[in-house]
Amino acid sequence: MIDDGILEPLDDIGDRKRTGLAKRELFVEPGMRLEHTPTQTKGRVVRFLEGVEIVIKDQLGAEKAFDPVPGLFRHEGELVALRSPLQPKAPPPPSITASGSIAAEDTSARVARPSRIWVEGIHDAELIERVWGDDLRYEGIVVEQLEGADDLAARVRAFGPHDTQRLGVLLDHLIDGSKESRIAAEVHDPNVLILGHPYVDIWEAVKPRAIGIEAWPNVPKGEPWKEGVLKRLGIGMEPPQFWKLVLGKVSSWKDIETPLVNSVEQLIDFVTE
Repeated sequence: MIDDGILEPLDDIGDRKRTGLAKRELFVEPGMRLEHTPTQTKGRVVRFLEGVEIVIKDQLGAEKAFDPVPGLFRHEGELVALRSPLQPKAPPPPSITASGSIAAEDTSARVARPSRIWVEGIHDAELIERVWGDDLRYEGIVVEQLEGADDLAARVRAFGPHDTQRLGVLLDHLIDGSKESRIAAEVHDPNVLILGHPYVDIWEAVKPRAIGIEAWPNVPKGEPWKEGVLKRLGIGMEPPQFWKLVLGKVSSWKDIETPLVNSVEQLIDFVTE
């Protein structure tokens, strides 16, 4: 076996070459006090470019540039090898919910508020969940189905809205002269907000391009609207089956017509004030 004697291991030689006589590495920041030992120049760092140059302003205010050789600079009594500061990792971009809101970091379940949002049917509820579900869960707002709005005024009275128990109601086809507009006019309560959209059915609130059609078909008044749509589109499905396909094409608020987006956003704001 050969004795290495005074020969240094190759790894040690590489480390010595990289750091010179330095005892440790120092991450240099502007304003840090250093001494250039060969010239005994002491002062604060003005600028530093690793492996190229370091500029120190001495006690007299003169700026002097040096080659940043490892082991030729002293900091707090120790010879150091100068290094550029480690760059912090950029924070990841915030996550965006389907409604366009910034996703909350705290996604733990919230206790449901006493306030509620009512919608007319299951399809309305599913569409709102698809787009605004994250927002509603974060705020602790429950969406409930009316299964028809004919007895809305009586149901509102039974709910008993007050300052800390508000009620938002979303109605289909809420336009002047419609049955829904007459129903809404029967409710007079400052803690109830009734909004809607102009479409006969919530299906129409999904933009046609989102499901690959040019427009929703016109269905004559008096004909069942959903069945009329499927007939004119030439789709041999039952309405619940087709709705699942439509809902699956909705990925965000951008796939929803503006009147519905505005109404839902206002209702959420109202019940969470």
